[in-house]
Amino acid sequence: MTRRVVITGIGVRAPGGSGTKEFWSLLSEGRTATREISFFDASPFRSRVAGEVDFDPRAEGLTPQQIRRMDRATQFAVACTREALADSGLDTAGLDPHRVGVTLGSAVASATSLENEYLVMSDSGRDWLVDPAHLSPYMFDYLSPGVMPAEVAWEIGAEGPVAMVSDGCTSGLDAVGHAVTLIREGSADVVLAGATDTPISPIVVACFDAIKATTSRNDDPAHASRPFDGSRNGFVLAEGSAMFVLEEYEAAKARGAHIYAEVGGYATRCNAYHMTGLKKDGREMAEAIRAALGEARLDATAIDYINAHGSGTKQNDRHETAAFKRSLGQHAYNVPVSSIKSMVGHSLGAIGSVEIAASLLAIEHGVIPPTANLHTPDPECDLDYVPLTAREQRVDTVLTVGSGFGGFQTAMVLHRPEVAA
Repeated sequence: MTRRVVITGIGVRAPGGSGTKEFWSLLSEGRTATREISFFDASPFRSRVAGEVDFDPRAEGLTPQQIRRMDRATQFAVACTREALADSGLDTAGLDPHRVGVTLGSAVASATSLENEYLVMSDSGRDWLVDPAHLSPYMFDYLSPGVMPAEVAWEIGAEGPVAMVSDGCTSGLDAVGHAVTLIREGSADVVLAGATDTPISPIVVACFDAIKATTSRNDDPAHASRPFDGSRNGFVLAEGSAMFVLEEYEAAKARGAHIYAEVGGYATRCNAYHMTGLKKDGREMAEAIRAALGEARLDATAIDYINAHGSGTKQNDRHETAAFKRSLGQHAYNVPVSSIKSMVGHSLGAIGSVEIAASLLAIEHGVIPPTANLHTPDPECDLDYVPLTAREQRVDTVLTVGSGFGGFQTAMVLHRPEVAA
């Protein structure tokens, strides 16, 4: 019999707040946390807005040595892991460490630290012949993405399966999907899973400037992210992280854990078409949605809310709308859809996990977060995108999806355990 997997703990670091409670307050109130980039002088760049996290590693309880050793993204992941474990009430010290695993997703890993170390070594790019004597002794930690989940594993004493997942902007969904597989197949009983990215650095901003994927709406940062709006012109880069405690259902129930939701279904596909382009019919995302629903053994009409990728680029929002219609049929017109990127921006590989957190909290509180800044809908985006204001509504089942450069398309179904009982 296939083991059921549930989520019992949440930890979030996102723009506009310092934890899960603040994150949900922002979303449910429909506030935005995007602003002018303050981490460096962004004046030379086309896009100068971002979703920055106000994060103090010392206040988070990280030691000076941890702060020196860890990239900012890794610090986020460790802080979120601590919050998720506290939220779950799970004492990992009482578990067999070989039955505890970690899966972590990230799109650009420690790119921020790598860039900073290059600037030090080259004296801000002045010297062609660089001096490695000025490098951090932890340069390898920044170079190797596998160090990031290892840090999380050390934090909790996990000696089971530990993995790094990097599938671009679907990494946060895929890392949790991999964790589900580990528990279902019996390779682990508990997995700390999620994603983290801190890409607000000159090199990453320049990369997206080059392909004009990010918004040029610099005069109004708070309203620059406009998914599904006719005036949208690109996404707002952001940073963030979310981590979860995943457990086998019967074990979680036996210890009296609070269960946010069961992961009913997960599927991922690739369009094998174009690095950044999307086909208008949404076929690949639609196939992932159908497969995830099939694994959850649910009909399309069971979906109460869709947490959309909703990046705010012209092609993504139309592609996604087509995918919902293709996979859900008439029900696509009846189910509310929203994009939290309108409020917290797009944290690349982390956003899939941040959106899972939003989906779990929508189930928990019976509130659907809105799509902020949606004033003039694109006629081709003609579904119920919950504009501007959150909506109170019982939510039993959520479909959350992701779309990433490289053609990655991922879907996950989250529901109350009793839905499949």
